[in-house]
Amino acid sequence: MPMERKPRLRAKAGRTAAQIRWLERQLADRFVAEAKKRGFRARSVFKLEEIDRRFGLLRKGQAVLDLGAAPGSWTQYAVRKGCRVVACDLLEMAPVPGAEFVQGDFTDPAVQEQLRARLGGPADVVLSDAAPNTTGLRAVDRLKSEALAEAVVELLEAVLRPGGACLLKLLKGAEAAVLARARPLFAGYRLIRPAATRAESSEIYLLLTGFGGPNPKPAAEG
Repeated sequence: MPMERKPRLRAKAGRTAAQIRWLERQLADRFVAEAKKRGFRARSVFKLEEIDRRFGLLRKGQAVLDLGAAPGSWTQYAVRKGCRVVACDLLEMAPVPGAEFVQGDFTDPAVQEQLRARLGGPADVVLSDAAPNTTGLRAVDRLKSEALAEAVVELLEAVLRPGGACLLKLLKGAEAAVLARARPLFAGYRLIRPAATRAESSEIYLLLTGFGGPNPKPAAEG
């Protein structure tokens, strides 16, 4: 059997070497091809799909808040599962039929009011695939990831129903600080690195389950 060859692109005016490498990686990525085939906007949907398949995160009829939602593949997936979704991002996002979208910073109290109004009550699940703008400096990027994730956890106390769950993305190394903040609020947690995560990526996902509401119980791993 002949060896599979990675697609190669010719340099074009205005296209940098980094852009060429990114395009070649996209063309060779089976998750990119599968996302396109199934009508999803980004390969990141398969990270959520795996976690949902393993842990039964999303169910029909649930209210879901999707933070850092653009370009919208997680929102698409949750809608297809029969969830009622409110999505939020700093960036514009093309409409997803069956979901509502609020553009803005979810740490802004005015945006939080909009999200609560759109939800119409507590969320059953909060998803966050949000990521900070990275610098390439590991320590700086870890601190930025910690701060963003801690902001998500702070929001949970205002929007998540007792017994609810949260899935959020971290950069590896940020989990200790975020868990210190989140564990007292939840009955359980798991750290997960989905198969669709690129080998060079330092991202990891934290799944928090059994939100304690006003009377949280001590958390247990697993």
